[in-house]
Amino acid sequence: MLRVLILGGTGDAAELAAKVANISGVDAIASLAGRTREPSTPVGNFRVGGFGGVTGLVEYLQHQQIDVLIDATHPFANHISWNAAAAAEKAGIPRLLLNRPPWEKQEGDIWIEAENNTKAAAALKNAAQRVFLTIGRQEISAFSHLQEMWFLMRMIDPPNSDAVIPPGLVLFDRGPFSLEDEREILTNYHIDTIVSKNSGGNATYPKIIAAREMGIKVVIVKRPPFPAGEQVADIESAVKWLLDKLQMK
Repeated sequence: MLRVLILGGTGDAAELAAKVANISGVDAIASLAGRTREPSTPVGNFRVGGFGGVTGLVEYLQHQQIDVLIDATHPFANHISWNAAAAAEKAGIPRLLLNRPPWEKQEGDIWIEAENNTKAAAALKNAAQRVFLTIGRQEISAFSHLQEMWFLMRMIDPPNSDAVIPPGLVLFDRGPFSLEDEREILTNYHIDTIVSKNSGGNATYPKIIAAREMGIKVVIVKRPPFPAGEQVADIESAVKWLLDKLQMK
């Protein structure tokens, strides 16, 4: 039996866990960080919550006798990815990063690329009036000083009670989002600029398409760096990697 830990939190992770659950000879545990209050639970065995840093993750890997680790976390959850890399090395087990490709600028896109949320906020100054802020709830305080603008802030859960947020309206919703719905939001709220992380994937891409169609600017936050190591771009390749490890067991 090959014991696998899948670090999740994305739709890709849930789909991977569902596929792995049907592979004979594999015993998989999917781990969710627990950042959302009602996470979409994957098929099969799963746990919710952190590990307590690298040391805690190493202890978990050893206690559960994990043979391989698959990091299928969000592309912007780089702290977890770096911890996973360090823990897998200390535990002496193989690690795979499932890293879906970032979106690429297409003809008609009006993109302003930013290294981080602070620089994204700076890019809005004197350049936007009504902003669709789609970076989640944890980092919206980076935009709170922009009092002269109005923000539509989409997130799954409410921000923390002590969070300082920019002026505007909070919209609670969870992807995937349809192109029709994104067009309607941009139109109804008279949005002139979107702020988005370059998450990649299909679940939240319709807002990028809608912005392209409507000539709306997108301030797009670049991905943080990832640790070196084996990496695949899609679920099928991750399954193939796992099957190769199973044959070697």
